[in-house]
Amino acid sequence: RKVIGARYYLKAYETHHGRLNATNAYRSPRDHDGHGTHTASTVAGRAVPGVAALGGFAAGAASGGAPLARLAIYKVCWPIPGPNLNIENTCFDADMLAAMDDAVGDGVDVMSVSIGSSGKPPRLPDDGIAVGALHAARHGVVVVCSGGNSGPAPATVSNLAPWILTVGASSIDRSFNSPIRLGNGMVIMGQTVTPYQLPANRTYPMVYAAHAVVPGTPANVTNQCLPNSLSPKKVRGKIVVCLRGSGLRVGKGLEVKRAGGAAIVLGNPPMYGSEVPVDAHVLPGTAVSMADVNTILKYINSSANPTAYLERSRTVVDVKPSPVMAQFSSRGPNVLEPSILKPDVTAPGLNILAAWSEASSPTKLDGDNRVVKYNIMSGTSMSCPHVSATAVLLKSAHPDWSAAAIRSAIMTTATANNAEGGPIMNGDGTVAGPMDYGSGHIRPRHALDPGLVYDASFQDYLIFACASGGAQLDHSFPCPASTPRPYELNYPSVAIHGLNRSATVRRTVTNVGQHEARYTVAVVEPAGFSVKVSPTSLAFARTGEKKTFAIRIEATGKRGRRLDRKYPAGSYTWSDGVHVVRSPVVVLVG
Repeated sequence: RKVIGARYYLKAYETHHGRLNATNAYRSPRDHDGHGTHTASTVAGRAVPGVAALGGFAAGAASGGAPLARLAIYKVCWPIPGPNLNIENTCFDADMLAAMDDAVGDGVDVMSVSIGSSGKPPRLPDDGIAVGALHAARHGVVVVCSGGNSGPAPATVSNLAPWILTVGASSIDRSFNSPIRLGNGMVIMGQTVTPYQLPANRTYPMVYAAHAVVPGTPANVTNQCLPNSLSPKKVRGKIVVCLRGSGLRVGKGLEVKRAGGAAIVLGNPPMYGSEVPVDAHVLPGTAVSMADVNTILKYINSSANPTAYLERSRTVVDVKPSPVMAQFSSRGPNVLEPSILKPDVTAPGLNILAAWSEASSPTKLDGDNRVVKYNIMSGTSMSCPHVSATAVLLKSAHPDWSAAAIRSAIMTTATANNAEGGPIMNGDGTVAGPMDYGSGHIRPRHALDPGLVYDASFQDYLIFACASGGAQLDHSFPCPASTPRPYELNYPSVAIHGLNRSATVRRTVTNVGQHEARYTVAVVEPAGFSVKVSPTSLAFARTGEKKTFAIRIEATGKRGRRLDRKYPAGSYTWSDGVHVVRSPVVVLVG
């Protein structure tokens, strides 16, 4: 009785694309792709002992975040007609709105929406997920959405409405170490979950893809191992070094195999730094960081006969530092309304093991006929259900809390530090900040008892929409003649855009902890700005009591390091000695 309901929606899809080709998708709620199975099991899968990915990787007991929760499934995404039916999916607003409407009517408590968009985000009235989530919030439903996989470029985050809990992606403390032994004796540590192994007791010739392409391959993609780009004569029996970038990672392995290569080494370009997503390639292979692929290429270019051997991969835990922000995770600022910080939080989204549809293969490539029950995937689609599970646990523990209160509890108890106590880093080695992770990495146990919450009502959201672009989202509620500034919404984080010397922001907190409590504030000021909170202490006599305070942010003229200039960040934190209620403060300069 885990799945207690399942529906599917494709009227809008079929209106646009014609009747569904049922070869690559079931005309039913059943999952042909694997994505829905993976995300659903991450939220609420029951504990299963003795599972592993293909090849025995990540072995152990698998469990969803809220293993006793029930699932209702609403299938809204379908294959895009074209050459990659297994790979490309699309989700139409009308289908998603119908699904969200039904979900509210069915009485769900939390919606986990692992769907994001790329490119210019639509205005709130034109955004199906935002409109559906608004009416869900009106009925107390928590809506958690992926922030998207378009990072690390700034201003790429999607699902930007303040009534949505928007999630970035970061790593966990596990890797899949795969040593590469070069012919000069140097050992490079790659990562892979590829189950295939090169025959032992010999090395293999190594070639850089850019030196082994067929004539006519565009100069800017010669190192990408795109379909039909490699010359069989130049790669047969060799380990081929390809770079990430254009095309699918697993597709590059397929191209090396097509051309007769023995194995693939997939290297990061500069934008991906040390972040290494792992794949179950269709031939022996591994993936390496930007620094390591540069070392390998230096060896290839300096040797007349470069060789290497790929040793067996193994699962390693307690990797440090962790978590690290994934480079693919979409970044802020919020291009629709910079006064709302997005993403809200980050959660595990790199190399995540979860259940998989046996109708799909681990790579989803044509010609890959392998069948698995569990698969390792990366994306904000994987991090979103971790936060959804947290929301489910909070809803169970606090059934009287609003959706805004649950979002607040998750945000204000998140941490900006890694497990070792240092600052969370980005995959390229830079220090991460609120534009990368919002309020920080989730801490579900802390969220169960946050002390204070920032609440907001349906009417607050309607007024916000009026103030932010003049959007009237409910015809029964005309926009008032005068609206507060968008940053006045009672949000658990503070972002100020277009600061004219100074601004005063008001926030209201509700005591959800002990009957009597006294909180004092601590402030970390953004470089070049002063932050004054008034009053500096809040005394509560009862649970449910509300207190309002003001935050005055003023430019001091002293600007910090060049890197901090665009998005100087600080925080203010309320604490009663037990609870720590932290809110980031970001000033968007220019």
